[in-house]
Amino acid sequence: MKDWFVLNTKPKKEFQVERLFQEGGFEVYNPKYKQEKKILPFFSGYEFLYFDYPDQYKKVKYTRGVKRIVGNKEGPIPVSETIIEEIRKREINGFIELDKYGSEPEVGDEVQIMEGPMKGLKGIFKKGLNPKERALVLMNYVSYQGHVIIEKKKLKKVL
Repeated sequence: MKDWFVLNTKPKKEFQVERLFQEGGFEVYNPKYKQEKKILPFFSGYEFLYFDYPDQYKKVKYTRGVKRIVGNKEGPIPVSETIIEEIRKREINGFIELDKYGSEPEVGDEVQIMEGPMKGLKGIFKKGLNPKERALVLMNYVSYQGHVIIEKKKLKKVL
């Protein structure tokens, strides 16, 4: 019976293992995310494979780059289809997207700067500027009022 299982891969071999199984006709799911310009596996050293246990067990276990199939003494432990679906729901354009500081602010929202030299300062979110996901924030402190351009990922919406 076919089911989803978790493979533990050798270090830095996630993409090689994914390619080998795709070429072999298996359904493989290796969630990815972008960090700056690099594409990285979301679960470093692990990926999901849909195969028939026990019929295809040896073929999977002895594929180059596979360290082991996650399980216990009785054998591999299947993963629920709903878990795979929930992870896939977090993908945007094929990459897992996580909100580091909560939901994205909208125009007029009060925001707090969470990183960098202005960490802790609050301001009003004026608008998003597309290049490199930057934002324009109005800072209003005592005798200073000015605009700051900062990366959106460094902002947290104040509730």
